[in-house]
Amino acid sequence: MSDLKDLIRAEARAAGFDAARITTPDALDARTGQRLAEFLSAGRHGDMEWMASTAHRRRHPIEVWPDARSIVMLGMNYAPAGNPLAVLGEPDRGAISCYAQGQDYHDVVRTGLKRVASCLARASGADVKVFVEKPLAAAAGLGWQGKHTNLVSRRFGSWLFLGAILTTAELLPDAPETDHCGSCRRCLDICPTEAFPAPYQLDARRCIAYLTIEHKGHIPPEFRKPIGNRVFGCDDCLAVCPWNKFAETAHHAKLQALPANHAPPLAELLGLDDAGFRRRFAGTAIKRTGRDRIVRNALIAAGNSGDAGLLPAVERLLGDCSVLVRAMAVWAVKRLAEPDHADRLQAQHAPGEPDVDVRREWVWPAA
Repeated sequence: MSDLKDLIRAEARAAGFDAARITTPDALDARTGQRLAEFLSAGRHGDMEWMASTAHRRRHPIEVWPDARSIVMLGMNYAPAGNPLAVLGEPDRGAISCYAQGQDYHDVVRTGLKRVASCLARASGADVKVFVEKPLAAAAGLGWQGKHTNLVSRRFGSWLFLGAILTTAELLPDAPETDHCGSCRRCLDICPTEAFPAPYQLDARRCIAYLTIEHKGHIPPEFRKPIGNRVFGCDDCLAVCPWNKFAETAHHAKLQALPANHAPPLAELLGLDDAGFRRRFAGTAIKRTGRDRIVRNALIAAGNSGDAGLLPAVERLLGDCSVLVRAMAVWAVKRLAEPDHADRLQAQHAPGEPDVDVRREWVWPAA
């Protein structure tokens, strides 16, 4: 059993993972499923319907695979080289969450998981399956679930991608990690949209990461100014964690930031059509969100920039085929243009606008 664990850890390192721990399916706190049920019943998952539809198998690993006896939890460090919040002081550029600035982490982590799982299957003769789950990472001792609801590691701070391998092999479990957040509230207090109703609780409907990535509709007016220049995700609550001081920059080459994805100019993002978007973000997690939502977010950032030089690019999007884009183009115009000019644009575009939500943007004040 000890030799098998050593083999797993060695293969995990070779596959690009920075941490590997073992737990069992019965190690989860019984309250985990209850917290998920409360989260869903309160509607805090927003329009992420997949969370509700898969709740039955997310409550406990045994729901995924009753024959599993052990779980290998793996962590891959993606800590950024610099301060991820520095770009928030550059209003003419878009802030992209550091986890998405490199190649698509889904592919990187999945490839590594399959490699370790295959090694385990060959060495033990046991069956294996792969998936991801945060509470299991805490049970295995990779870290603890912090007040921002993400995993925190004493070695890697808040910068770990997680993966799990369920197996029928009997492996000696590692000790779980305890909570080391103490009285710290930095992650809660920095949130621009007050997305944490209480420590260890998240209302995704108020979270900038959810709003800019997962949310498929119009972003509510109350959140547009707090979004600032964030066009894909938000690193605020992760970046301020004191445990990050121990983290080293990610060494996996595919997770390091691509220069083109670090603080791209808003003018460039506003000019993307669908084909240009797919070329621009090919091979990254950003591509999964789609052109319309990214341009929607860039328009909010433009409206917050105070840069009238972006107005021509914004005006061109008043006739875009996407209602998401047209609506936020109206909002950005009303934030950037002089009142007389905004009135002329309204007279030109509003009468023929077929969408009720876009027409409403012309009437609403651009708060």
